[in-house]
Amino acid sequence: VTLIGYTDLPSRLAAQSSQLYGTNLRHLLTDMCPEKDGELNVDMDDEVIRGATVVKDKEITWPPPAPKLSAAPPKPAEEKPAEPPSPKPEAPAWVGPAVTFGIGALALLGLGSVAPPSFMAHFTVFVLACFVGYMVIWNVTAALHTPLMSVTNAISSIIIIGALLQISSGESWIMWIAGITVLITSINIAGGFAVTRRMLQMFQK
Repeated sequence: VTLIGYTDLPSRLAAQSSQLYGTNLRHLLTDMCPEKDGELNVDMDDEVIRGATVVKDKEITWPPPAPKLSAAPPKPAEEKPAEPPSPKPEAPAWVGPAVTFGIGALALLGLGSVAPPSFMAHFTVFVLACFVGYMVIWNVTAALHTPLMSVTNAISSIIIIGALLQISSGESWIMWIAGITVLITSINIAGGFAVTRRMLQMFQK
């Protein structure tokens, strides 16, 4: 066999291309020497070896026959549709409020059986105030929660009246506590109305 052309093909390739070319040759020789004894086994049934063979037993085998390909594409495996998870039974909407109301009623009955009448009167007003406040806040748009809470803080500072009444007490420690209360509630009143005013200005054109 006489080769006409360049005989140093690996040296004429780039480093990475030369490495890939050498790797392909090594794999080709590995397939042709399955026993690793140095004897080449030209298996004409192997498509790779058959495509690289030009002459065998003094017969020209080039070009190789076209590879046998299936004209019809393989059918994709049918996927079974995933079964939707069975919905979990949900409790009715009235169960939660009913349970909360029942627990609250039992707690009030237990407290009323041991508490004095004066305490129960004040406690009843407190519970009603909490309920009314909750319903008022719940029915207000979320965008107005901050100014509403600010003005509520200012209104809740009505305790300053009690502090002013106690500041003239004869006891020194009561006067000090009343003075601190007046200072804190004054800050709460001024800050509450200031924040409310700034928040409401955001909604004005």
